[in-house]
Amino acid sequence: MPSPPEITVLSAATELPGAAVDNAALAKLLGMPQQWADWVDTFVGTRTRHLAVDPASGISIASLADLGTEAARRALEQAGTTPADIGLVVMATAMPDTLIPTTVNVIADRLGIDGVPTYQLQSGCSGAFQALELAAHLLRGGVAGTALVIGGDRVTKHLDLGTDFAALPPAELVSVVMFGDGVGAAVLDARPGTERTGGVRVHHAFTRLTGAGRDPGHVLEWYGMADLAGDRPAFSREDYKQIEASVPAMTAAIVNELVEASGWGPAEFDYLMPPQLSGRMTERIVRELTEAGLSEAHEISCVRETGNVGNATPFFQLERLLRTMLPGERALGVSVESSKWIKAGLTLEKS
Repeated sequence: MPSPPEITVLSAATELPGAAVDNAALAKLLGMPQQWADWVDTFVGTRTRHLAVDPASGISIASLADLGTEAARRALEQAGTTPADIGLVVMATAMPDTLIPTTVNVIADRLGIDGVPTYQLQSGCSGAFQALELAAHLLRGGVAGTALVIGGDRVTKHLDLGTDFAALPPAELVSVVMFGDGVGAAVLDARPGTERTGGVRVHHAFTRLTGAGRDPGHVLEWYGMADLAGDRPAFSREDYKQIEASVPAMTAAIVNELVEASGWGPAEFDYLMPPQLSGRMTERIVRELTEAGLSEAHEISCVRETGNVGNATPFFQLERLLRTMLPGERALGVSVESSKWIKAGLTLEKS
């Protein structure tokens, strides 16, 4: 029986809407005092983010499909592929433009992709890893030779600029501070020889639910017309204290599992793509992992500039990684989703 094909990441590209919004501009937009912007700088550590609404009017300037189409188009160009080469499309998002038609199919249509399997996964931060893992499994199973994988979120879809933000409890306000809008895409290939054409081999990938019996750390509501009568919970709520206590330990456990599965020692990894919850949280996680043995791994992070872009995050990291990774080098990526505590990770190697 022949061995399953190697899965190669040929390219990764991303798209952000509008200009960067720093903390001072965000404070002004939300009607918060400038001291609040200083607090965000110091204690959250996210300097800028991009918003898919015009700050002056609150009018949308880009949909998730708009951003996803551009990211995917550039990923295809960088990979030297065309829409006709794509035999599978997988997308992960927590905030699609519409429940139906699914955003993955809108993007595929705009790109001219048709007659192939398409999947849209509903998940938070770990969704991008789920999409990459699913695409890799399907490619190994012979469903297609080349796959387009997309991940992204548009938090400002639910940002009401008429809200009295100063009156919000921290559990609701933190989402406004931490998150930004963005989409990423990657081209994966299972055809023989592509692992030698400049791509990066997917060595191991996994996602796993670990939240049995645990309260969610992050809840994102979705309302239909029947829900509009009566009181509704806030759209987004985070138990940041629980997240702060749980994510570093979960990250360490994921790293240990990836090290064991790969057969490589911690010192053999050249790059680390850590979780991107916030600048300050990422800084803490990287410091602890460095002390635990990943001292040789160069950090690949984006959260201080982009904010937490949810399912787009790993694609921003992959985009940066592919620019710098040299033959023989290895990378490790980790994501933790706090909604129901999902672990996700992958290891990569440059041929």
